[in-house]
Amino acid sequence: MMRRIAVLDAPTNLGLRPPTSTSVPGCAKAPGALRDHDLLARLRARDAGCVTPPRYDPGDWRPGDGVCHAREIADYSLALAERIGSIIDRGEFPVVLGGDCSVLLGSALAMHRLGEAVGGRIGLVFVDGHSDFRHPGNASYVGAAAGEDLALVTGRGQADLAALEGRRPYFRDIDVVVLGIRAQDEYRLDLQAAGITTRPVPALRAEGAARTAQWAHEQLADCAGYWVHIDVDVLDPAVMPAVDAPDPGGIAFAELEILLAGLVDTPHCLGVELTVFDPDYDPDGSYAAEIVNTVVAGLAPVTAPEAVPPRLLSPRPTPSPRRGNGRATTATERSDRLSALDGLDRAASGGLDRAASGGLDRAARAAGPAGGGRGDEHAGDDDLPDVEPADAQPPRGGPVGVGPLGGRFADVDPSGGGSAGTGPSGGRSSLSTVPDDVAAEAEPPGIRVLGPSEPSGIAAQITATVEREPVGPPASAGPGLLRRPSPPAQEPPERREADTA
Repeated sequence: MMRRIAVLDAPTNLGLRPPTSTSVPGCAKAPGALRDHDLLARLRARDAGCVTPPRYDPGDWRPGDGVCHAREIADYSLALAERIGSIIDRGEFPVVLGGDCSVLLGSALAMHRLGEAVGGRIGLVFVDGHSDFRHPGNASYVGAAAGEDLALVTGRGQADLAALEGRRPYFRDIDVVVLGIRAQDEYRLDLQAAGITTRPVPALRAEGAARTAQWAHEQLADCAGYWVHIDVDVLDPAVMPAVDAPDPGGIAFAELEILLAGLVDTPHCLGVELTVFDPDYDPDGSYAAEIVNTVVAGLAPVTAPEAVPPRLLSPRPTPSPRRGNGRATTATERSDRLSALDGLDRAASGGLDRAASGGLDRAARAAGPAGGGRGDEHAGDDDLPDVEPADAQPPRGGPVGVGPLGGRFADVDPSGGGSAGTGPSGGRSSLSTVPDDVAAEAEPPGIRVLGPSEPSGIAAQITATVEREPVGPPASAGPGLLRRPSPPAQEPPERREADTA
């Protein structure tokens, strides 16, 4: 049974600083630009509509005031969490089109609600060129939520964003895998100290995108499921300059495609969000077309006829089945398939190198509107026009880490919070389809068939679990599961001291 994709637009730019004193960030136009390239039709997806953001207006915000647009971002995150929750309640696979990286707060809130409802934890695979880990504990001040989103969703920062509904953190540090940050990321040591697993670009490319996805699954083996965040600035600016903060040393489109396919090819992956693409730097739409091609190919495992529906509870790791014949994949077969994907990774890497010269020409043409500068939320907020002290130099951020997810969480604390490569001049070179059993999960023994009167959707997936191994409190998921916030919990005293922005 295939999983149906539901595409939800989240065109917010509230988490970015303005590119110039008279302009606003263009990433709010991204969902429309991607839809113009037939994204929904090619995914055969349901149109889940749009969560309209509040007006972008920094007003009289000044450094030291905390996160800019904090109240608006909080309200928007609550609305976004409701919509994501309704999609998952229908048993669908949400694809959220941002918008800037602050959309992660809404996704994180939805995932925490779900984890609480099923008595387990939901993990996060954070694919981003920057760690977005700036917070009051490591920076002189904060301001742009899109450069602080990972810090906020792991409980760092002001409570009006990091502790919505009294939930804090939305993701525990040990349940986060960061992939694709640059080797020189300013907050890489902070991530390491926090226990957040990372795999920067050099390690990702050395291991290969397919093996990295499998590794990410394994790192999240104690979680009931996971969410995938993708910031397109994980790509090298030679092939993707249409972002607010291009940073050399990224990956190629083909590598992102293989990575995405590996991450979603499991019933434990609950959804994906795509952020920070800025059509203002893509006047001819070529980068939007490239993103759509990559997303469609990368999400192919979700819509495959043999795809397994979402499964939040899994008893224990079992041999991965080879789809179509019902027998387990042998170690030799799995090694052969991963070797084949490694070959695609090497082809993708070579394509990026070849694209560097021609792609930089395209990057120059996409440098933005005449006379306009780019807003870089990762570089801090010192460039905000006419509001920033000259000596303020907030640090730049961007973590990376990955880990395969298995599914069992009997011992966790319920309260815890066919690829196309990049060719010369940014073109695509033909590569074969990603093998279909990478990161595949075996159907656990003991699943019972639901009767006609029993719950469906996510509720059914939770109900149809192995009864011989009770995990946490009884699940009571039903329609509206993610849309029923629990009463706010009393915030631990030790957390409050760290909320000063």
